Amino acid sequence: MDLASLQRLLSDVAGKRVACVGDLMVDRFVYGAVHRVSPEAPIPVLARTRELVMLGGAGNVARGVAALGGSAALVGLVGDDAGAAEARRLIGEEAGIEGYPIADASRPTTLKTRFVSGGQQLLRVDTEESRPVSGDVEQRLARTIRDAAAGAGVILVSDYGKGVVTDAVIAACREAAGPGAKVIVDSKSRSFAHYGEVDLVKPNEIELGYATGLPTGTDAEVEAALARALELWAVKGVLVTRGGKGVSLAMRGEPTSHFPTLPREVFDASGAGDTALAALGLAFAAGAASAEAIAFAQIASGVAVGKAGTATVSPEEMVEAALSAHLAPAEAKVGTPARMADEVARWRAMGLKVGFTNGCFDILHRGHVAYLAQARAWCDRLIVGLNSDASVRALKGEGRPVNDLESRALVLAGLRSVDLVVPFEELTPLKLIEAARPDVLIKGADYSESQVVGGELVKGWGGEIRLAPLVDGASTTAVIARMSGKESA
Repeated sequence: MDLASLQRLLSDVAGKRVACVGDLMVDRFVYGAVHRVSPEAPIPVLARTRELVMLGGAGNVARGVAALGGSAALVGLVGDDAGAAEARRLIGEEAGIEGYPIADASRPTTLKTRFVSGGQQLLRVDTEESRPVSGDVEQRLARTIRDAAAGAGVILVSDYGKGVVTDAVIAACREAAGPGAKVIVDSKSRSFAHYGEVDLVKPNEIELGYATGLPTGTDAEVEAALARALELWAVKGVLVTRGGKGVSLAMRGEPTSHFPTLPREVFDASGAGDTALAALGLAFAAGAASAEAIAFAQIASGVAVGKAGTATVSPEEMVEAALSAHLAPAEAKVGTPARMADEVARWRAMGLKVGFTNGCFDILHRGHVAYLAQARAWCDRLIVGLNSDASVRALKGEGRPVNDLESRALVLAGLRSVDLVVPFEELTPLKLIEAARPDVLIKGADYSESQVVGGELVKGWGGEIRLAPLVDGASTTAVIARMSGKESA
């Protein structure tokens, strides 16, 4: 999808109403650090540092719709417990979500608690009841769906197998869909039979394999499994998500289509399917064709997998992702202070150590390369603050820089040791250091620790100062002197 098409579709989806129905959950993330093993058992001891709580399941789909500018009507089941109060509070705090939680005192609110250290989940504890709803609770769900779906361009059903998506609930969704509105089911079920003639079922490739009993490793195998699914069940189409291999779509009476995706750094896949469902549904609600809706969903899920937890995606992040996809690798590593702040937050969520250095880097030479390689060895991600042309001129005098800012930034970004280049206009990078709050601040060994700009700040928040050795005789001044024939003996 090109940038113009993406921006047009982002404008079209704004305000579109989407009904989100199904298994409503509360996701709790407990973050901490592990420094020792328990003396009581061979298990890690997590020193808790913070906790995040957010809506999950159908609630996360609704969050995704709202984050992209849509209006979500959320229908789900809660218990009569503290988890229900938490779910209602979270719904109330989410702008763009109209909540319709139905209470069932006979079951707990579904709660997933994840314990995370260093960007890795150590343990997940689930509180749930998976028996199908029935009787008065099922009837209330069906009635509420009809009310909530009024005016919705699409109904998104999240079936996690927790008992909410019964035959009666699916029937209510199909009946509530207005003219032109689609019903799309994100299914974890081993059979698609009870969905009837919904417009689309969206399993991943493993779930499709379970449902059909067929392998799904290659394009040909996926095509056979999709064909089998359409033979077995009445659904109008099946959209299978295949991770880094992209997406495949089979509609009844049409050949299978494959949609490759760009490779992404995957940090946390939690909720990526929910994000894809939200984006897909919004695009259909705005009248997009299947190929355009799928491309929209792929961009959204690609952003989501690079974020921590069941994260939502904003229109601005989608635009930035689309821009990055069309840039050369070096160009994609040159960013603004605002992008730096976002990247640092993402790296920190991954448990990575962030380093910062700065300079003019006018004519890149072997001394620079060695210096930056050493700096990167002291951290997991290295940010380079780069003086603007005006600040280089103020520091070095007329005739400098030899290379302009764009040239210097792209050459730096082409180095494997550099993760992000951030230009700055000031004479010192103090504002960037304050914004990035690096774990390690690096300068050359021609400085003393007391001379490093921002050093006291970094030490104040628990960071460290490192002084990298320099390569004798390697400097931009020496290079310029040799070029002009003025080098002294």
